[in-house]
Amino acid sequence: MTDQLLRIVRGTPTPEELAVVTAVVAAASAAGDEEHADAPPRGRWNDPAACHRQLRRAGPGAWRAALR
Repeated sequence: MTDQLLRIVRGTPTPEELAVVTAVVAAASAAGDEEHADAPPRGRWNDPAACHRQLRRAGPGAWRAALR
């Protein structure tokens, strides 16, 4: 079974009208992909994974590092 991309809610459009709507929606979605293609990668300063507890290693000065 395929997913519905468009659904006609009201009315009886002609095949030509459906073709126009499909072309406009396809062009709009393709334009949206191009806008984000050149976007720089997001920084990690607000990454939720950074909030998880980090494992501490034993060794010289490890107790100081645990307080940071």
